[in-house]
Amino acid sequence: MHPIVIITILTFLVTLVFILWRPRNINEAIPSTIGALVILLCGTVTLVDLIDITRTISDAAITIMATIVMAIVLESFGFFNWVAEKLAEIAKGSGIRLFWYVNLLCFLMTLFFNNDGSILITTPILIMLLNNMGLKNHQKIPYLLSGALIATASSAPIGVSNIVNLIALKIVDMSLTSHTAMMFVPATLGLLLLVSLLFLYFRKILPKTVPTKVAGMSSPSYHPIKQKLLQQSKKDRNKFMLYVLLFVFVVRISLFFASFLSIPISVMAVLGSIVLLCWRWIYLKIPPTDMIKKTPWYIIVFAFSMYVLIYGLTNIGLTDMLVQTMRPIVNDNLFHTSVLMGTLLSVLSNIFNNHPALMVGTITLTNMDLKPLELKVAYLANVIGSDMGALLLPMGTLATLMWMHILIKGKIKITWWQYIKVTIVVIPPTVIFTLVVLYYWVTWLF
Repeated sequence: MHPIVIITILTFLVTLVFILWRPRNINEAIPSTIGALVILLCGTVTLVDLIDITRTISDAAITIMATIVMAIVLESFGFFNWVAEKLAEIAKGSGIRLFWYVNLLCFLMTLFFNNDGSILITTPILIMLLNNMGLKNHQKIPYLLSGALIATASSAPIGVSNIVNLIALKIVDMSLTSHTAMMFVPATLGLLLLVSLLFLYFRKILPKTVPTKVAGMSSPSYHPIKQKLLQQSKKDRNKFMLYVLLFVFVVRISLFFASFLSIPISVMAVLGSIVLLCWRWIYLKIPPTDMIKKTPWYIIVFAFSMYVLIYGLTNIGLTDMLVQTMRPIVNDNLFHTSVLMGTLLSVLSNIFNNHPALMVGTITLTNMDLKPLELKVAYLANVIGSDMGALLLPMGTLATLMWMHILIKGKIKITWWQYIKVTIVVIPPTVIFTLVVLYYWVTWLF
């Protein structure tokens, strides 16, 4: 085996270990950047390749960053604390009703923002809410674990909720509207099955009653909300928050119109974030300069570096090897394409993490000489395996690893074994069901 091939493979594996291990809580962008530099220095990826990589990920990265900026602005408005208060209010003292509302919140948060952002936003809010309700550790787990699984899996219905999905869309040259038309129904039905299985699993642990009111959710000790918002009447505050929510919804819808009109979706996402920043500046007198510090720019570096690593693996022949293995699996059969490709990506995602697994899988598909419909079904099956199937193990997604880290900081105890005992029951049937529904839904559409 050629030395460059060995260096490339070892670099990828070592980088992946450090990303998942994160010694001393190191940012995942650091090992991925070092790995990408090694790949560049050994010549596996050229400067021409870098231009192609930039063109592929730029729109997706800008869209995700603009979405995160919008989330940060909403945090300044106290929107997420307001949502937590509403959860306690509409649950009406029922722990079971609270379970369904928590999962609905996590689903909507991912659709409005993205899966990583949903985890980062909802988990601290839920910890604060459940702590204020006085629940015991074992009673918090059903809400937190189900919420995390739903938040991460909810990036499947629409491609814009996950940066890797967006990059993969660009690779297969598929529009956002086409993705949603083919994927929303199967993925949403899969999510309904997943949350139903989670409810059946946790029904005996869920508290029968919970407090209807929680103290301190909007106090400065929990969140630095400006006094102007704190001094509003409940009616005015509700009205303001609904206006904000409506605006975010309109921006989200505009992304699909942009995709349909062949306008880069990043344009609409950036315009939406600029308007929201100006709104905050006028309303709360907070200039947009704080975005420089608060925005997690490392996400762009991470996505770019990971794609460099995957590009390097492709250049040394990994794609050719996978094409020879996977082409007989598809074999001009849409049912096999859906079920087997999705299952394969689920396995790869849990071994290597879903980010590199989906990138490798998608690049491979483009080299298999598939018919247009076969390519789309194979890609969507890959997304299901990457977004849902990857949840079997905590290391399957970065979002899950971040969630476990947040729980540790919040002094919530959950082990890998506790996590796997739940996912081994709910994830496999959900993935298989969703893949089968995808086949029948696409067959009906076309």
